[in-house]
Amino acid sequence: MAGERAVGLVRELQRAAGGHLPPFRAEELRQALEEMRALYERNQADVSEAKAGRTDLIFLIRFRHCCLLRNQRCIVAYLYDRLLRIRALRWEYGSILPNAIQFHMSAEEVEWFNRYKKSLATYMRSVGGEEGLDLTQDIKPPKSLYIEVRCLKDYGEFEIEDGTTVLLKKNSQHFLPRWKCEQLIRQGVLEHILS
Repeated sequence: MAGERAVGLVRELQRAAGGHLPPFRAEELRQALEEMRALYERNQADVSEAKAGRTDLIFLIRFRHCCLLRNQRCIVAYLYDRLLRIRALRWEYGSILPNAIQFHMSAEEVEWFNRYKKSLATYMRSVGGEEGLDLTQDIKPPKSLYIEVRCLKDYGEFEIEDGTTVLLKKNSQHFLPRWKCEQLIRQGVLEHILS
């Protein structure tokens, strides 16, 4: 049936729970675009015949045109929803995405993510004085300024604002400022220990 490939792309995104980014389906997208090209070419041929007097083709031309518009809406919805999810990943994980997530992105999406990341960084540097303002910190309001964290993997030395350096080794526990740890928690280097 006409339009099933494009609708399948949207359904797959709908099934992906909680903003999860499913793999980019380049082949299905190519097939949907190929179907649209074929529908358009058949319409062009039938329009020529309809102009010559075959009025019985008008309903078929309208049906194909509606299929084209439906496919177009589905493809645009698929691509736009993926971009919204990728934008949300920038806020969740920071400027460096885990490899498992990057593996699910197309080359164009990776390029868009990098441009978005640079644009956001430029904006954050432009507000808040000399140091700028990091909008990605404290996404949720903090209950305390310091938190206890456990290191999940060897990270190396980590410098705190007062100049103190802390060695982050696997399974070590530390009491650190929340705003310095949030990015590392999102990246999976640290884990917040809840009492």
